[in-house]
Amino acid sequence: MKIEALRVKNFKTFKDIKLTNLPEISVFIGANGTGKTTFFDIFGFLRDALQDNVRVALQKRGGFKEVITRGEKGPIEIEIKFREHDEGTHSPLVTYSLIIELDNNQPVVKREILKYRRGAKGKSWHFLDFKKGSGMAITNESSYEDKESKEEREEQTVDSPDILALKGLGQFQRFKAANSFRKLIESWHVSDFHIGDARPSQETGYAEHLSTRGENMALVAQFMYENHRPIFDEILEKMAQRVPGVSNVEATDTEDGRILLRFQDGSFKYPFIARYVSDGTIKMFAYLLLLHDPNPHPLLCVEEPENQLYPSLFCGLVEEFRDYADKGGQVMISTHSPDVLNYIKLNEIFCLIKKQGVTIIERASENELLVNLIKEGDLPGALWKQGLFNGLNPQ
Repeated sequence: MKIEALRVKNFKTFKDIKLTNLPEISVFIGANGTGKTTFFDIFGFLRDALQDNVRVALQKRGGFKEVITRGEKGPIEIEIKFREHDEGTHSPLVTYSLIIELDNNQPVVKREILKYRRGAKGKSWHFLDFKKGSGMAITNESSYEDKESKEEREEQTVDSPDILALKGLGQFQRFKAANSFRKLIESWHVSDFHIGDARPSQETGYAEHLSTRGENMALVAQFMYENHRPIFDEILEKMAQRVPGVSNVEATDTEDGRILLRFQDGSFKYPFIARYVSDGTIKMFAYLLLLHDPNPHPLLCVEEPENQLYPSLFCGLVEEFRDYADKGGQVMISTHSPDVLNYIKLNEIFCLIKKQGVTIIERASENELLVNLIKEGDLPGALWKQGLFNGLNPQ
């Protein structure tokens, strides 16, 4: 499943942004304070709103008045267009729209719509359409492709006007579009990786997927070793290729019932435990676990992956992101590194620029000067250093 377009209004620094034709890899650049972290938090906000409700999701960010764009009264609007890609099939483009406002000083879902269209000019079916906790859902979604069929609707009510209808209806297979989008939101990964969290030994337990902060890295390594040995061996091979000197990684049990990561350097007889290994080695291993997950996330959002990595590793890391995208995933990255940008295509680069207190996003490939310079052999990172990305300079 791939996100193809995004529209956001009145979410923090984004008063009104619209991105279309999003590629499998999107890279966001901009000076400090332009909103790169905020952009990724759009996806985190949707996930929190689905898991709890919009009131809780807003409270985690300081409340409605802190999330709404300064000087605006609202509402907050998020629209995502996505399409399922399955073995070369071209499914309809689905649109999910969410509008949040204050009602008696309490945040509520003013409108929530999930729709798609039969054919290029066909009628748009609203598979889900709710206002402040009440609405309808189509129950004969399986008849969608039959252009002669008519909608069969069912009235529904959620427990509270701050709860997404997607949360309830998305649990049922008969609401296919809602179910698919719910799974997309629940499955995307917004990375907030912390080296300090990944270093300590981990209590004995079970973890299949790397957490956003990476504190369960040892448990995931053990799970991969025990249940997906060929994939784990591939990760070790990649570590040997990407990080010179690392010949093996193992997760071992300690006497007090904890899991410890040990990294073997070919130059030494005994392996090093994780707290004595370089930040770059830890981070590269974490990324490889994430990017080789047997049940991959449909969307990865990764902030500044270059931090703690030696520049010679950038090329290999971008190659890993590309392999992930080639297998069907979608990757969004923010970066401050011109060296990373040198391995990125121009149409994959989006520039965040702050003007009069709000952020706009421009696509680098729409700048004719940049297009011509790239054709002549210049690299994106070098052009960024020169300040040619809409006047931006790396900070």
